[in-house]
Amino acid sequence: MTLDGKKIAILATHGFEQSELEVPRDRLKRAGAVVDVVSPASGEIRGWDKKDWGRPVGVDKTLDQASPSDYDAVVLPGGQINPDLLRVEQKALKFIKDIFDAGKTVAAICHAPWLLIETGIARGRKVTSYKSIKTDVANAGAKWQDSEVVVDQGVITSRNPGDLEAFSAKIIEEVREGRHNRRSAA
Repeated sequence: MTLDGKKIAILATHGFEQSELEVPRDRLKRAGAVVDVVSPASGEIRGWDKKDWGRPVGVDKTLDQASPSDYDAVVLPGGQINPDLLRVEQKALKFIKDIFDAGKTVAAICHAPWLLIETGIARGRKVTSYKSIKTDVANAGAKWQDSEVVVDQGVITSRNPGDLEAFSAKIIEEVREGRHNRRSAA
């Protein structure tokens, strides 16, 4: 499955779960996509690797430099810290919502469905997440499912880092499909 000519943003900040950024990034690049790490600030962001701070990752573009129209998808890594910091960043929420509104793929793993809640994308959709935010997802009007990966009209969600291969494969599949016609979720 090739993604030649496709461009994908990974939106993250400090505290992203290391594997949840690196595994999809590397799989998408191997599939031929151009992948940019987009963040509120320039330089490097530091990951969280299981129980302690992980490796830094270079930021390719800041939110001020990145345009949603340039991307075919956005990937949202989890961890507890990363999505919690991003969900109070209005530019980050607008970036995600603009990609969604254009019918492009939005993929969130672990705690990143918090960002789908903040943008209103979760409401009325089938969603999975890390089990500790199941109630948050359900209270936001989503239909929570205990599944490895859930896809609802181009919105991909996955439970945890153990599901990264299936999550990455589903991103590749959905980006290859192209734009998604989305009916009102709620």
